[in-house]
Amino acid sequence: MKPFAMTALAILLAGPAFAQSATEKTGVNSLIGVAPTTEDFVLKAATSDMFEIESSKLALERADAPTKTFAQQMVADHQKTTDEMKQLVDGGKVKAALPTSMTEAQQETLDKLKGLQGADFTEQYHADQVSAHKDAVDLFKRYGDEGENADLKAWAAKTRPALEHHLMMAEDLNK
Repeated sequence: MKPFAMTALAILLAGPAFAQSATEKTGVNSLIGVAPTTEDFVLKAATSDMFEIESSKLALERADAPTKTFAQQMVADHQKTTDEMKQLVDGGKVKAALPTSMTEAQQETLDKLKGLQGADFTEQYHADQVSAHKDAVDLFKRYGDEGENADLKAWAAKTRPALEHHLMMAEDLNK
C-alpha cells in the first residue's frame, strides 16, 4: 500500500499542469475540488456539449413526448454554450484548442443509445442525462470558482445555473 500512496502523492505534487491534467482525467480533481486547467475545462465542456447535442437529437427521434421536450431544450441550450465557448476561443480570450469529437467513453455511450428503442432507450437516455449533467455542474462549479482564465471563469460561473436547472429537469424525468 505504501508504494501506491507514494506514487499518488508524487503525481499530486508533480508540476501543476501535469498534476491537474492527470488528476482531471482520473477524477481526482473532482474529488478534492480542484479546478481543471483551462485546456481540460475546454476539452471537457466542449465534448460534453457534443454528447448532449447528439444524444438529444437521437431522443428527438425515439423518445416519449416529455423526453422529446427536454431533448429539444438540451439541443438548443448546448448549441448555445458551444457557440459561446467557440467565440471565447476564436476571439483569443481563451488559449485552448477546441476538440473535434467526443471522448471515446462518450462515443461508446452514444453508440449504446443508438442500439436501444422504446422504453429501454428512454430509460438509458434519462440515466445518461443525469450523469452527464452532474459531471457538467461539478466541472463548471470548479472552474467558475477557481479557474485560471478570467473570461472563461466568468462564463463558467454564468453558465452553471442553467446546467443545474438541466440536472433538475433530468432528475425529474426519472420520477
